[in-house]
Amino acid sequence: MSDQCSSGGCSSSQGGGNMAHNMQDKIIESSLAKIKNKILVMSGKGGVGKSSVAANIAAGLAKRGKKVGLMDVDLHGPSIAKMMGINSMLDVTPDNFIMPWSYDKNLKVVSMQALMPEKDHAVIWRGPAKTGVIRQFIADVYWEELDAMVIDSPPGTGDEPLTVAQVVPDAMAVIVATPQEVALADVRKSINFCSTVNMKILGLVENMGGFKCPHCGETIDIFPTGNAKITAQQMNIPFLGSLPFDPDVVKACDNGTPIINLNAKSPFSVAMGEILDGIEAKCK
Repeated sequence: MSDQCSSGGCSSSQGGGNMAHNMQDKIIESSLAKIKNKILVMSGKGGVGKSSVAANIAAGLAKRGKKVGLMDVDLHGPSIAKMMGINSMLDVTPDNFIMPWSYDKNLKVVSMQALMPEKDHAVIWRGPAKTGVIRQFIADVYWEELDAMVIDSPPGTGDEPLTVAQVVPDAMAVIVATPQEVALADVRKSINFCSTVNMKILGLVENMGGFKCPHCGETIDIFPTGNAKITAQQMNIPFLGSLPFDPDVVKACDNGTPIINLNAKSPFSVAMGEILDGIEAKCK
């Protein structure tokens, strides 16, 4: 045993760490107190369009005059930066606060990708490191008073959504699914996750529903539709609505602008408007 350890050095170091952690807890509590509604957008599996839904929920609420923050905690596969047109690293104030990206006057964005000098570098972290950066996204980012913070998490029920549940105890979940049964099986796991961590569920959103043919105008069901609504009824959670399959959503995200801000009359934007009505009705 080293002299430092035997003389209490390790204990002192641990105490200093606890003090820093407790101080960060107070900063997080103060920051969250300025945010009325915290909305965690999650999915049971990948590939369901969760991030595009999160981006359009945030942009849609901002378009309605709400002050909104969009926080991307999908640390290994962040896509919000691309979808929101963030093309540079975030600025840091002299007192070491991170300034979120201003998409417009009502919408501020933070993503891991906007903190990395090399966008193609992989983030290779275990649980504690991921927990630490999510805490920093709340404590060390200069969030102003917000009507809502939309949090985009990676698929599944791992470290990131669990950290949000622990650090943001009044977060509410919007669960995104596609109509296939294989996706809905994972949705049921997400619903049970929310029940286990006592997280309120705002509702289930079905993405990639019917596709409206641009030539004949007929709606084509690429996947069997209606399964998400049935799942919501079976699991006794609200069904917020179905979003159509729309290739323009992908084009808009690739160009750095959510489609709800590009074409308010698109089938996706109209359906998103109804979903936003449901979300607003359940928020403060």
